[in-house]
Amino acid sequence: MTFFSCCSYFNSRAVMSTPADLPSHSSPKKSSFINPPSSKFTFWLVLCAMILLATNMRAPIVALGSIAPVVQAALNIQIGWLGAVPMLGFAVGALISPTIGKRFGLENTLIVMIALLTLGMVLRVVIPTWIGFLTGTIILTLAIGFANTLAAPIIKQRTPKNIPLVTGLFSLTMTVAAGIVAGVVLPLSEWVGWQWAIGGWAIFGVFALALWIFLRIRLGSSNQQPVPALEASSAKVSIWRSAFGWQIAIFMGIQSLLYYTVASFLPSILVTKGMSAVGAGQMGSVFQFMAPISILIVTWLINRGRPIQALAVIAASLNVIGILGLSYLSAELTWLWVGLMGAGCSAIFTLSMMLFSLRTYTTNQASELSGMAQFVGYIIAFFGPLGTGWLNEVTGSWDLPLLLTLILMIVNVGIAWLVSRPVMVDGKKI
Repeated sequence: MTFFSCCSYFNSRAVMSTPADLPSHSSPKKSSFINPPSSKFTFWLVLCAMILLATNMRAPIVALGSIAPVVQAALNIQIGWLGAVPMLGFAVGALISPTIGKRFGLENTLIVMIALLTLGMVLRVVIPTWIGFLTGTIILTLAIGFANTLAAPIIKQRTPKNIPLVTGLFSLTMTVAAGIVAGVVLPLSEWVGWQWAIGGWAIFGVFALALWIFLRIRLGSSNQQPVPALEASSAKVSIWRSAFGWQIAIFMGIQSLLYYTVASFLPSILVTKGMSAVGAGQMGSVFQFMAPISILIVTWLINRGRPIQALAVIAASLNVIGILGLSYLSAELTWLWVGLMGAGCSAIFTLSMMLFSLRTYTTNQASELSGMAQFVGYIIAFFGPLGTGWLNEVTGSWDLPLLLTLILMIVNVGIAWLVSRPVMVDGKKI
């Protein structure tokens, strides 16, 4: 079934499943076949669907990183360059997904992307060649790029009164799932083989696909929902010309640059500073372990009405302190510096996802802002590991890369203050 025929099928089903807040254009007889879902039902259905989607969003990437030497030996290829593919896939998906989502509906598009994500995971193990592995990786990272972008507008559309809560749980699930996969994929490969170790996670993609199809049939399509009446200036604001749009894109991009740089080079940096390889690996676990703690705290504070601006500035400041300590302060407190960076990165990512929904007027604007910010952000992030590695090779030291990273983190504190002000995407005060 093609993408277009799939969308047509789902659109035809929408007549039989009109949501409670959507004016029905069908006859009373037809609309009585299915009772409109309650708002409570909608909340729990969307929450479960988002959580199940989140389990698939990072696991395929983390699984490859954790088992890279095994895959490399099995396929007799150099797969280090595959580390750049996810960020490029995320960026391309973020760039084109708002237009496709608007044209065919957010849920329709996401259903197809979940199917492609699952297909990509399967292809990487059923075609045991470098071409098959690369093809599967490209497909699944492009699909994840779409899902990254479409998550915020769907949360805004379906659960507008619970944006911080649903966004926080979505982000938390991604982090926890990635942590679980990172810890079990290598020993699992020794038990069932590397193919099942990284391909078996496709079962969660199947579960997510089934639940999202049910959600689409039950709730209808987002592109059939009523659009709120807005002033002309608010309705026609260009995301690419919005100061807020560029601020949040840079804010998210600098955070992603730090995240992927630390994920790529932290063990190497610590070993050159005299730490053992085992200890350096443990610091990587500290960096990842701080994410769920940070996400829970940020979500809880926002739900209690704490100001987003203060949280954003604190999160960015944690990154400054962390990279400063790692570069110039006590090596005995490395666990603290690494933990602060892990907390800061996770908090900024979660806040950015929330702002996509909270600072826009419509679902389409949320989708466009999410796509623009993540496209720019992942392009910035792509040059983090690339530039850091190049500078290290040229200078023979980590000093210059760390100094430049510290400068960027200081700049991001100012951007955090700007992007978290109580203004909408068109600059109007809330």
